[in-house]
Amino acid sequence: MKTRLLILVKTYPTLSTKYDELVCTAGMKEDSTWIRIYPIPFRKLYFDKKYAKYQWIECELERNKSDFRPETYRPNLDTLKPCEKIETDKSGRWRDRRKLVLKNVHQNMPQLIADARNKSKYTSLAVFKPKKIIEFITEPVEREWDMQKLKKIEQNSEQLNLFKEKDNPFKLVNKLPFKFSYVFEDINGTKSKLMIEDWEIGALYWKELGRYEGDEDRACESVRKKYFENFAKTKDTHFFLGTTREHHLVGKNPFIIIGVFYPKADDQLELF
Repeated sequence: MKTRLLILVKTYPTLSTKYDELVCTAGMKEDSTWIRIYPIPFRKLYFDKKYAKYQWIECELERNKSDFRPETYRPNLDTLKPCEKIETDKSGRWRDRRKLVLKNVHQNMPQLIADARNKSKYTSLAVFKPKKIIEFITEPVEREWDMQKLKKIEQNSEQLNLFKEKDNPFKLVNKLPFKFSYVFEDINGTKSKLMIEDWEIGALYWKELGRYEGDEDRACESVRKKYFENFAKTKDTHFFLGTTREHHLVGKNPFIIIGVFYPKADDQLELF
């Protein structure tokens, strides 16, 4: 049976020696239950199977037993069908999105981390409302992908090309040379710094880098202006948080920001 899911999260692609690239996708069912669908080699999907954020999809899913996190499901990509989108209306209100997304909002970070550690829950996806967003930080990171992974992917590609045409070889996405993070406080004043791994922020950086003709400082400042001066200061901003499997049980804070939800602040009155 197919599951109906509203896509809320697409992370920036990471390397995979099996699939070349992988994108972590997550969303909610009609009852606001979170589901992570993994693995998805998103940029290799056929055009008619690609989906956008805030678009409903239908897909056959089964629990991914290689992942202990209960929200993780493996998709049957042959059954994937993109459906209608939840658009904002002409006045810019996000009413329909808010009704689904904001039914279960966390505000206490230590409690959310405890829920992630709790064997009866292993919570790995959540909507989080910061009490105050303090800062947006940009930090340089390694500019190139891991060479061992690249070499393995290249070897796999060469083997496949023995049997396939080379007319349209797959090109890996560029690695982001910076990481972007929010520093924020929860409802009790607990301060956290979490990295943002949403595809949107990576796409914005590359767009602005092109607009400023390769000037990285201006591109990063443009990203900061949108995520801090706009989203953090003028919107009713929430975070979509998710854990990584390798850090879920061992990291001091296993969560990262995998999406930012930013309706207008005055839309709060129109939730129901």
